[in-house]
Amino acid sequence: MRPIGTATRGTTNPNRLRRMDRWIAATHGPALRRADSPVAVDLGYGAAPWTAVELLERLRTAEPRTAVVGIEISPERVAAAQPYVREGLTFRHGGFEIPLPERPVLIRAANVLRQYDEAEVAAVWQRLCDRLATDGLLVEGTCDEIGRRHVWVALGPEGPRTVTFATRLGSLDRPSDLAERLPKALIHRNVPGERVYAFLRDFDRTWAAAAPYASLGARQRWITAVRALSGDWPLTDGVRRWRQGEVTVEWAALEPGGS
Repeated sequence: MRPIGTATRGTTNPNRLRRMDRWIAATHGPALRRADSPVAVDLGYGAAPWTAVELLERLRTAEPRTAVVGIEISPERVAAAQPYVREGLTFRHGGFEIPLPERPVLIRAANVLRQYDEAEVAAVWQRLCDRLATDGLLVEGTCDEIGRRHVWVALGPEGPRTVTFATRLGSLDRPSDLAERLPKALIHRNVPGERVYAFLRDFDRTWAAAAPYASLGARQRWITAVRALSGDWPLTDGVRRWRQGEVTVEWAALEPGGS
């Protein structure tokens, strides 16, 4: 079968996806441990395989049996990755069809759909979710070049569940700075009348109100702002994740369609 999808720019940097990986290991670790054969996919890893190598290392902190398959639509990139093959890490030519005999417990697609049209996102999500194991998770989102700012959507076989915002707190001026890294399904919806716009507007307000806590550090200011935000928005995590510079909200609260 000819791979489904289009080759992207392929730019990547070591340690770029650390925030996303750590969230996956923390929140999806139980599913990896329950799986008979926990296989994770790094879809569209790019011109260099750093992200697949790092994903294996981080997921194995949650489940040492985890295997990672890097999938790229460019055969040249697959060939270039072969020197990095090791126990538990392989690379394969393919695309959104996920050419594996088994259903993966995880598919991570970082900085892939950003280069597609918004109208294409739903069909790609559906195709990838259809390939997941029963207990599987698709994580799709974007980040900046050195991994300071991330936003991703987590989806199960039934569809989207949550949206996570993650940042290096010392580099943050205000939460709405993360809007530049919204995934393709949301980035064009950050306008008045849309839910994601209202969420970021409210987050900026709680962040401003928490300014007195800045003297205690950016982490305390973030925690205070997120706690206030939780009074009006359905957050799904708690202080343990907030301390990492993260906040996760139910997808239904942000999905396109107006407020």
